[in-house]
Amino acid sequence: MAQPSNADATTSMEVLSLFPRYLLKGTLEPRLLEALQQLARQVLADPGSTPDASAKLAGQLALQRELGPQYPAVAELCASVLIPACERWIRHVIDQQPPNGRGPWTPGRYRLQMIDVWLNVQRAGDYNPTHTHGGSFSGVLFLQVPPQIVNDSFDGQLCFHGPEEWHIQSFRTGMAKYVLPVPGEFYVFPAWQPHSVAPFRGEGERWSLAFNVVAVPQPAGAAPGVGAAQPSPVPPAYGNVSLSLGREKPGGFG
Repeated sequence: MAQPSNADATTSMEVLSLFPRYLLKGTLEPRLLEALQQLARQVLADPGSTPDASAKLAGQLALQRELGPQYPAVAELCASVLIPACERWIRHVIDQQPPNGRGPWTPGRYRLQMIDVWLNVQRAGDYNPTHTHGGSFSGVLFLQVPPQIVNDSFDGQLCFHGPEEWHIQSFRTGMAKYVLPVPGEFYVFPAWQPHSVAPFRGEGERWSLAFNVVAVPQPAGAAPGVGAAQPSPVPPAYGNVSLSLGREKPGGFG
């Protein structure tokens, strides 16, 4: 009888993820988090000073107010954190493809444009149904979270939804990813990624900022846009941050 070869004794195995979805997760520096929390308190003290964003959003929340680049903390957040975060996502995902398969995502062929930032204020019983966003990228930054929102309950958690029905008996178990909101943490993801926020019970308010970014095509030979280059910490007003309701919305990649 033939004896096992040495190769048989060293057989190795690994489990691979097929067609992964990518989320970028980050943590804001305390100084900027505090400035944004102060801005949220300012808006809540006088909600009428900012445009109501609820009419164009899916959320069934107590308050949703649009913010603009006239607020220094918002301008800094967009230029120094969110636009670079979108660029980081692009380079992580697209650079895994052969150069001739990267399409419009070659540096210099697009510019990242922030088009919306708004404050979400969620109270007991409020929720955000499963939805997607327009544009190229979206995301959320958590500012304040009631202490009863914890990992052992769905209450108040952000959920990312997959394309297939959950069915534990056949091991389709990766179709829902729940994220515990933590002040200062943020997530960036493609705008087409379905997501929702569950209601919570009890006192307190859950504050978050949400945003949309579009990739604007650049003429051939143009210099790399904001994000592909190193942006300044605080951009000129209405540079890469164009957040007014009356704006002309830039075109993007389909």
